[in-house]
Amino acid sequence: MRLIFLGAPGSGKGTLGEMVSRATGFPRVSTGDLLRKAVREGTPTGRKAEAVMKAGGLVDDAIVTELVRDRISAPDCLGGYILDGYPRTVAQARAVDAIDTGRPELAIDLTVGEESIVERLCGRRVCPACGAVFHVNRKPPQAAGVCDACGGELIQRSDDAPDTVRERLRVYREATAPLEDYYRAKGTYRAIDGEGYAEDVYARIAALMTKEGRPL
Repeated sequence: MRLIFLGAPGSGKGTLGEMVSRATGFPRVSTGDLLRKAVREGTPTGRKAEAVMKAGGLVDDAIVTELVRDRISAPDCLGGYILDGYPRTVAQARAVDAIDTGRPELAIDLTVGEESIVERLCGRRVCPACGAVFHVNRKPPQAAGVCDACGGELIQRSDDAPDTVRERLRVYREATAPLEDYYRAKGTYRAIDGEGYAEDVYARIAALMTKEGRPL
């Protein structure tokens, strides 16, 4: 089974993907995580992607597809996997179909209003040391600016700045709108209301999966 989480930056793909991953045992394949790892390690791919990511643009299809191809070929993805942040274009959707042909799939689109997304992302704080994620309003750390898990200093990612968030949303709408039509034509598109707390959205996804005959 291939689960594809669609939705704008900040729509909850990562959080919901992790929750579904725990329920199914499918690994969550996040292109954002793969790219940030490449940037941290200073790989050639990471250096190419870094400038584009900081500006809020979309990294070249060939770079992202190569990272995804390597990841979903790993043994832990044989039984199924969750794609988070990929595909973002129809060309990428066709690429993943070619990489892993014939696998049953669902494309779950988390629909969230723009102002909700801006509030979510601009308030997000992450720990570079352990990857823990907090929010200044929704999930504040016990001590301001300090990670509860490891005591590291929390930061705001450069791509979570207000102007960059709005640019990311503009790019998302422009580049990914055709994906809805692509997956509708395949009969695998499902829209889910992504507003509210993660637990509420997860319940909607669980209901959808039960309806599809694949209960969590």
